[in-house]
Amino acid sequence: MLQDTLTIRYYQRLTDSLVDLWSRGYRFDDLRLYIDGYLAALRHANSLEAYLIHRLEEEVTRYLYDVSNFEKTEPEAERGYY
Repeated sequence: MLQDTLTIRYYQRLTDSLVDLWSRGYRFDDLRLYIDGYLAALRHANSLEAYLIHRLEEEVTRYLYDVSNFEKTEPEAERGYY
């Protein structure tokens, strides 16, 4: 579980970007490359401690492989009343 506020902010940005990329047609291999590049940039910029980047990577990888995060929901206006 992430507890550092800056790490949580990076997690939110990264997961929002993953969902956006998924909706634009990118798939898991592309998303994994995006994550790797994002984390490499964090390491290069020294914006977070190494252990926080490692923890962020674990959480984002868990998010990536949870299929329910990428399911499209049906807008409420299109749902039928049964």
